[in-house]
Amino acid sequence: MTSAVPPTPPADAQAWGPPPVRTLRRSSTDRMVGGVSGGLAEYTGIDAVLWRVAFVLVTLAGGAGVLVYLVLWVLMPAAPLPAGQVPGPLDQFAQRIHDAVTSRTDAPRG
Repeated sequence: MTSAVPPTPPADAQAWGPPPVRTLRRSSTDRMVGGVSGGLAEYTGIDAVLWRVAFVLVTLAGGAGVLVYLVLWVLMPAAPLPAGQVPGPLDQFAQRIHDAVTSRTDAPRG
């Protein structure tokens, strides 16, 4: 047997626990059109430029890139805007469509 004391963890080491919850949202800071590529970049850790290139390549390969981008623009919720910034008309329109698509009604069916 040894009488060595186990090393203590460094003071800056994070406590073990559940990983932080990441949500897929359109970026309010890294955006060219709707913030979809920036949001995907924040969520996946892949640079936004690579997401933009992928959308362009898929568009050139068959045209589905624009459709996928528009669907993601509507389905992904917007990230909170920085203080003092107001959403543009297209963002407001996309938010209204997002709310209409994702809203759930409690009315009975039948």
